[in-house]
Amino acid sequence: MDSRLQRRVQRYGWDLASTAYEPLWSAQLAPAQASMLALCAPLRGQRVLDVACGTGLASFAAAAAVGEAGSVLGVDVSQRMVDAATRRALERRVPQVRFERMDAECMDLPDASFDIGLCALGLMYLPEPEAALRELRRVVRPGGRLGLAVWGERAHCGWSPVFEIVDREVRSEVCPLFFRLGRDDALARACAEAGFEAIERRRLAVTLDYADAEAACDAAFVGGPVALAWSRFDASTRERARAAYLEAIAPWRAGSGYRLPGEFVVVAAQVPDRPTHRFST
Repeated sequence: MDSRLQRRVQRYGWDLASTAYEPLWSAQLAPAQASMLALCAPLRGQRVLDVACGTGLASFAAAAAVGEAGSVLGVDVSQRMVDAATRRALERRVPQVRFERMDAECMDLPDASFDIGLCALGLMYLPEPEAALRELRRVVRPGGRLGLAVWGERAHCGWSPVFEIVDREVRSEVCPLFFRLGRDDALARACAEAGFEAIERRRLAVTLDYADAEAACDAAFVGGPVALAWSRFDASTRERARAAYLEAIAPWRAGSGYRLPGEFVVVAAQVPDRPTHRFST
């Protein structure tokens, strides 16, 4: 898929998923976000950037750590995600966090302006995740920290058949390289190539619990990366896709619900506190 088209698909797909994303995925993604933040350990008064922030799940957790003396900026390509996160910040009265729409691969932010850069479950959707890593390297100060989380190996994620099921109904792949950074040490290598050092990596096995078939299907089709394709399916196509997905996840049925296996890769790293020739803007 052309990179410009892929960015449009992600932007408008996540616009459509914005209202369903948090109720369907907040509990499922919490272990990865908690592990990422534990490795980065934000401190009071620090400046944090949360890239591909969605509705602000990791942003608000970081805001609690840095306190009102610190600040958190969440950026996302989806305006509806940004709007939802902004409303939550006002409702929760968290003045130290704000949100803007921004492309992770080309951010309108000053060099070395943050102490910590985060990206929780966002890199997989980008046409050029290496460009986003270089941007994070640019905007995090020397000695600052990086925290990332991606989905792990395709074979270890029970919900992964959703991609091939949707791809059978559309003309091009929805997320063609989704699991690339979850293989082996691919994410750690990408961080090293972007100029980060002191890289730590964790592989985290989890279980994704869904109360029933409707919740499992909604998470896969309505609140996730295939939401744009799903919005264009007619009733018969939706019925066919749901049936295929339920058949694919049948091995993990537990009573009336489902307990799907999942895997995350979590990485923390540091921007060198000395000049380096391994990275150039």
